[in-house]
Amino acid sequence: MEVALDSSIIRIPPHHYIHVLDQNTNIARVEIGPLTYIRQDNERVLFPPVRMVMVPPRHYCVVANPVCRNEDDEVLFDQSGQAKLRHADLEIRLAQEPFPLYPGEEIQQDVTPLQIVYPDTALRLQALLDFEDKGGVKRVAGDEWLFEGPGTYIPRKEVVVLETIKATVIRENQAIRLRARKEGRDRGGVQRVTGEEWLVSKVGAYLPGAHEEVVDIVNAFILTDKRALHVRALRPFKDAGGRDRRTGEEWLVTMADREAHIPSVAEEVVGVVDVTTLSSRQYCVILDPVGTDGKPQLGQKKVVKGERSFFLQPGEQLENGIQNVYVLSEEEGLVLRAVEAFNDTEVSPPAADDRWMLRGPIEYVPPASVEVVLTQRAIPLDENEGIYVRDIKTGKEHGSRFCSQVFLPLFRHFDTKKPADPVAAAALFSVPDFVGDACKAIASRIRGAVASVQFDDFHKNSNRIISSAVFGFDEKLAVRPSYRFSQNNLVISSVDIQSVEPVDQRTRDALQKSVQLAIEITTNSQEATARHEAERLEQEARGKLERQKITDQAEAEKARKELLELEALSASVESTGAAKAEAQSQAEAARIRGEAAVNEAKLKAEAQRIEAEAELQRLAKAREQELGYKKEMDRLEVEKKERLAQLESQRFKEMMDSLGSETLKEIARAGPELQVKMLQSLGLKSTLITDGSTPINLFTTANGLLGALPGQAQ
Repeated sequence: MEVALDSSIIRIPPHHYIHVLDQNTNIARVEIGPLTYIRQDNERVLFPPVRMVMVPPRHYCVVANPVCRNEDDEVLFDQSGQAKLRHADLEIRLAQEPFPLYPGEEIQQDVTPLQIVYPDTALRLQALLDFEDKGGVKRVAGDEWLFEGPGTYIPRKEVVVLETIKATVIRENQAIRLRARKEGRDRGGVQRVTGEEWLVSKVGAYLPGAHEEVVDIVNAFILTDKRALHVRALRPFKDAGGRDRRTGEEWLVTMADREAHIPSVAEEVVGVVDVTTLSSRQYCVILDPVGTDGKPQLGQKKVVKGERSFFLQPGEQLENGIQNVYVLSEEEGLVLRAVEAFNDTEVSPPAADDRWMLRGPIEYVPPASVEVVLTQRAIPLDENEGIYVRDIKTGKEHGSRFCSQVFLPLFRHFDTKKPADPVAAAALFSVPDFVGDACKAIASRIRGAVASVQFDDFHKNSNRIISSAVFGFDEKLAVRPSYRFSQNNLVISSVDIQSVEPVDQRTRDALQKSVQLAIEITTNSQEATARHEAERLEQEARGKLERQKITDQAEAEKARKELLELEALSASVESTGAAKAEAQSQAEAARIRGEAAVNEAKLKAEAQRIEAEAELQRLAKAREQELGYKKEMDRLEVEKKERLAQLESQRFKEMMDSLGSETLKEIARAGPELQVKMLQSLGLKSTLITDGSTPINLFTTANGLLGALPGQAQ
């Protein structure tokens, strides 16, 4: 309901107030309800009744220009009666009795709930003025600190809340990167300088300090036997392993060092390095390998053979990637060139740029000092064919370096017919030097056959090769039993190899080494066969074991499945029974409550009926008694009035009778006559004497005092 400000009467409800301005002194004051205020003419009400400021529990408000109070919390006034104010100041008022605002006070901030600081959170506070808090700590303007939860923050006028900080949860294999905003000590008590960064990896919630800020959450790199981490140092520091690192230094962090690596603030991750795996028939050449001292050996090479798994160190790289081992058959060979001088156990120590041939069968991995120029294959030669080879250094041409001196004793005879034929007999002597011609022809056939096969093959199967070269093959590709010279019927029936010796000394030495190498290869192949057989058996046993494990696990899972099904069925039955029992009990309880409520309602209705009837009877009797009482009182009052009237009339009559009529006449005339005599003695013709409370009709009295007007005289 609006109240007119110019109204003389203003009703102020409870917990309301108004400001009244005294226009004589120009001072405003407060009037607090409940009150019916009567406004004076020199006063003006500034606004209608306003509700007092009510601050409920756990709330506050901010008042600007608050009034001054003494030690007893009483408002101070100046000499003129005006309330003293602390101008340009603020006051935070917490829960209290409703209070009015004195003239000049303003609500800077409405009633606001107190801020609750939950666990793992904090408020960053900043001091606006110098003050000393309740704990005795002196704060200087500009200082920052934290109010950590759980708790309720009570605001102060000297402090402003900058922000709410939430704790950062650090999980396993995680860390948070912090930066110092100001020089000071961190939560661990370590002295930090402005801009310094560090990591906190303790699992749990971490609440940054007042002068700390969270830069980032760093996740750990999970290291396995297949992955490693390439790291570079940004500045000198000591790593997690206790080793001193210099700026720009690079290294690998593998699973052997730790399973999970969190890069520190002085490290940067260059990349993830995958493992390099070589099989038993693979190799690789590493350029600029890292030595035992951890430093790269620039310009050098390192050959790594399989089976092996390793990580490339920083600065290392593979030349031509992963390469396969050269597997040479009997008809293949490699032309090798020495890149630099080195010691070789198979050939004489070569000098730089030397070339030589490596023949199969062999598995060959070229060392770092050897370059594979090309791969050669054997050149097959037919009968009566040969090749010439030119030496690229000397330019000379010669036959195969692997030609041998073959000493063959020949079993021969002349095929003659009986009885003797003169023509056939004469043919026996038609060739003068039949032995030389036969040797030349057989030697030519042997050279052609030897030139078409590898020396190792010839060395192993010399008897078969020479016999097939001498006798040739029939239509069924079977070796003929003899070789016939048609000119003189000379028949070579068999050959026997006494010795096979290479002509070249180097070839002879190579043959000896080849024999030794063949023996070693045979031994190694047998060992490899046995090893492979053992590995195969082991793999079979392991496979059977794994299959048995899988079968057992399947059976166990099947049994577990059945158990879970039975448990689920049992749980469902149990839950169904419990739910049914619970529902029945709730229904029974609801029925009982309903019946009790019905009975209670019936009883209440009956009680109310009885109470109403009793009240009605009481009221009826009370009304009857009241009517009787009223009637009797009225009768007594009437009798009293009648008696009083009779007494008054009797008294007046007796008074008049006692005075008499003559006395009354004299009394009536005594006043006017006395007045006339008094006026005559004063020399007045007429006068009017009255008191201030008796009204006078001047309209009629004036006629006697002033005389009649001319109009009236006519």
